[in-house]
Amino acid sequence: MDDPMPQARPAFAWLLLPVVILGFAALWALAALYSGRQCSFMAVVGAVDVLWVLSLAPASRVGPRALLATVATAVLVLLANWAIIAVNVGAPLGLGPIDAMDKLGPHHALTLARLANTGIDAVWIALALAVAIGGPALSARRRALSTR
Repeated sequence: MDDPMPQARPAFAWLLLPVVILGFAALWALAALYSGRQCSFMAVVGAVDVLWVLSLAPASRVGPRALLATVATAVLVLLANWAIIAVNVGAPLGLGPIDAMDKLGPHHALTLARLANTGIDAVWIALALAVAIGGPALSARRRALSTR
């Protein structure tokens, strides 16, 4: 009898992670630019999105999956903040988003990030990293309980 569910493609899941990081960082930047705020709560949503994409990949040990989720979430946060800062600086100068992101230097970006982000933003980002670290462990525990 044919299985109605298609087989998972592990390579597709791993290739999807960079697309999700770039896409979610763009979505976060758009939300921040539209609202005029940093929208740091989006870091937690992004961490959950990264965990969801990693759940599509073949199961691996908890440690490497937690490390990958944490690194992916950190990259997402850095990329979104870089885009927000670059567009806010580049738009008045007549630069497009890609040109502004390319011309923004790390020292200038760090200075502006320190000015733009508050303590609450740091809490949201820390919470997102905690979700990324703990998510694979919770998922593994849930899978272990469901096989009993």
